[in-house]
Amino acid sequence: MKDTIILAIETSCDETAVAIIKNGKEVLANVVSTQIPTHQKFGGVVPEVASRKHLEMMNIVVSEALNKANLNFDDLTHIAVTYGPGLVGALLVGVSCAKALAFASDKPLIGVNHIEGHVYANFLVHKEINLPVICLIVSGGHTNIVKIVEHGKYEFIGQTRDDAAGEAFDKVARSLGLAYPGGPEIQKRAELGCKDAIDFPRSWLEAGSYDFSFSGLKSAVLNYLNQCKMKDIEINTENVAASFQSAVIEVLITKTINAALESEIDTILLAGGVSANSALREEMTLKAKEKGIKVLYPQIEFCTDNAAMIGAAAHYKAIRKEYADLDLNANPNLKFGV
Repeated sequence: MKDTIILAIETSCDETAVAIIKNGKEVLANVVSTQIPTHQKFGGVVPEVASRKHLEMMNIVVSEALNKANLNFDDLTHIAVTYGPGLVGALLVGVSCAKALAFASDKPLIGVNHIEGHVYANFLVHKEINLPVICLIVSGGHTNIVKIVEHGKYEFIGQTRDDAAGEAFDKVARSLGLAYPGGPEIQKRAELGCKDAIDFPRSWLEAGSYDFSFSGLKSAVLNYLNQCKMKDIEINTENVAASFQSAVIEVLITKTINAALESEIDTILLAGGVSANSALREEMTLKAKEKGIKVLYPQIEFCTDNAAMIGAAAHYKAIRKEYADLDLNANPNLKFGV
């Protein structure tokens, strides 16, 4: 197959992102226009505001990516876009732009699942990953353990039954009065606290289960905070953050390593926004090494939402000629691997 040079678009939430990726590995351009300062005043993402911001920035970011790569549309081989899951209005901006570009430039269109994109951030960064591997996907809306058998073929081992890890981070951060986005704020406070200060529960579910449940942990933190307020006990934010984070990480690490051991797989990938958490990275690496398992993860810029990961995933779809028609639509509830 000849070289692929893919212009990829990502607008699933509050980042307007465009990247140009060569052969699934080489980043020719990676432009991200963040909306975080806009949404911070609301304490979270406002969907209508996000959609309007994407409309304002879309053409600007596409032009900037092409300029950074020193390319024009004739140089591209494919157009790729996230079409779900995410905020429907935000997704529609990216999908509409990608379809227009594909039609106007007569390039094949590739639709990419946002969660699959997070997985492929690893293949963008690590040049040699021998399949099969176990991947822990941890983001605001998803917590999954997936076995990647081969490119495009997945076996789902575990999933969240209620609150995803990232969702729990955001809700606990909000209850502590921390700024949006909550995950990085929890990590900052946790680094200054004692993780054994408060004995928050770990939800292991039934024996042998690789599923996750963080709703009970979230409720336990809220109950602790309410009891402190009722009894006029001073709340140590750092200790709460450290103890909560430790409870989440212990379950994530234990179940992921057990899944790798049971599958006789010696490599674990981390993917998704929560994979940027330094404590998760360090402890997973340490405990996996004790079992002879290697842990890989992307650098921080490819953990959060970006279009480079979408371009990386699209490369492998291009090899398989998995193209989308121009009637491709946004799917806010798109499932991964179904």
